[in-house]
Amino acid sequence: MTSLQNQGAVATETFDLASYLTERAALVEAALDRSIPLVYPEKIYESMRYSLLAGGKRLRPVLCLATCELVGGTIEMAMPTACALEMIHTMSLIHDDLPAMDNDDYRRGKLTNHKVYGEDIAILAGDGLLAYAFEYIARETKGVPAERVLQVIAHLGRAVGAAGLVGGQVVDLESEGKSDVSIETLNFIHRHKTGALLEACVVSGAVLGGAGEEERQRLSRYAQNIGLAFQIVDDILDITATPEELGKTAGKDLQAQKVTYPSLWGIEESRRQAAQLIADAKAELQGYGTAAQPLQAIADFITARKN
Repeated sequence: MTSLQNQGAVATETFDLASYLTERAALVEAALDRSIPLVYPEKIYESMRYSLLAGGKRLRPVLCLATCELVGGTIEMAMPTACALEMIHTMSLIHDDLPAMDNDDYRRGKLTNHKVYGEDIAILAGDGLLAYAFEYIARETKGVPAERVLQVIAHLGRAVGAAGLVGGQVVDLESEGKSDVSIETLNFIHRHKTGALLEACVVSGAVLGGAGEEERQRLSRYAQNIGLAFQIVDDILDITATPEELGKTAGKDLQAQKVTYPSLWGIEESRRQAAQLIADAKAELQGYGTAAQPLQAIADFITARKN
């Protein structure tokens, strides 16, 4: 290969994503296990650890690590933030599963937090994880200028608050049972509820690694596109996958009378839209050459996944 473009074109053909994800997920898993020791009062820490260590692909922390490396940083620089992102994601799942929200009994093939520890402890476990995530970034990040760490904390705070995940969840709840939800409203819900945190994973990695503003913008667009594609595929899987494949209850969107991408577009058009978003995301990585292989392969994985 003589050019960055040619290298990028064959990136996902020669890159072993399964091995990469397994290796990186193992690093994240070990770091997460160390991050929250079991101390008094044990019940709250047990509850936090129960959901945090329940498995999963660890896609969000891996995105953070991969982006940091892409722009010249290291795994060590990004690992505290990668763990914090998984803590925040876990908080959102614990709260999302509560009877007041989606009322789900299973998550990642295991009983949901409130089914094991009760609703009161589940709420507090989510709160504990959210607060601890920011403490963990501030306390554990080493070898990174303080200004970058501050930028990450501010970006993450916005992504998880009313301007991001929380705002998307509110509009999602308000839209349940309505048949006239527009594609613009659906896009708002998912760009905020799902996309904002995914985008924060990528941008945080870029900031920690020292990326400039233009580079951050490109990587942000990559993340926004894969975030929306991720949700479209989620909607499709809710219809087409079995509970065993999903690791959670299937058909919840239909049961809750939620407007989804397949309900507006149909399954085939939804798949086409997701594929276009992935193509647009990968276009933002042109010029990085083989260094972009992990992010390119993760983008492809989003539309091919079964859970």
